[in-house]
Amino acid sequence: MNQRPANIVLEESFLDVRAKVLEIAAVLDRVDRSLQDDTPLDEDISVRRDKIHDAIRLLLSEEPDRAERVQLLFSRKYSPAWRSELKVD
Repeated sequence: MNQRPANIVLEESFLDVRAKVLEIAAVLDRVDRSLQDDTPLDEDISVRRDKIHDAIRLLLSEEPDRAERVQLLFSRKYSPAWRSELKVD
């Protein structure tokens, strides 16, 4: 497989990645500010926030296939009964 050089990939993607990282930082800042009023997070929100933190740790790792591992982190486990569980006809 003919891969493009890292400097080209980074040059083409840098501004988009920068914008996405800033967006994530802004969301985390808003969540943190909302926690200052001592309102406890409900369990679902807490799980979601923890998943975001786990995903960031995955992004910072140097292991391969980060995109796949992040996708799996946010995915439901397969269930053969998914149609009935999700009420899909």
